[in-house]
Amino acid sequence: MLIRYKKAFEKIAMGLLSFMPNEKDLKILQQTMKQYENDDTKQLFLWKDGDDIIGLMGVSFQDSATMIEHISVTPSHRHQGIGKTMVKAFKEMYPAKELIPNENTKSFLQKCDFEG
Repeated sequence: MLIRYKKAFEKIAMGLLSFMPNEKDLKILQQTMKQYENDDTKQLFLWKDGDDIIGLMGVSFQDSATMIEHISVTPSHRHQGIGKTMVKAFKEMYPAKELIPNENTKSFLQKCDFEG
């Protein structure tokens, strides 16, 4: 189930974000979290499986499109289609929005056939 990020999930979200190649450095990771918390056009979503949060998707909303900036799944849950399921769930929440990737998410979205 895709849920909106809440401050109570900050440590989990930071952990999931840290799996992204450009977010390994703590200072960069903290800056990214601040952007998602302070910029109204950016939003984090978490993937909840039972009681566990195992995935994260970070987006920035634009006029008619949404850029997927971050997508991450815990290593123990990878290769099970969770990332693709998160993208599908997001698309169902915002059907009018075209999904576009950034450099970090482009190859993943192409694999999922969600290329913008």
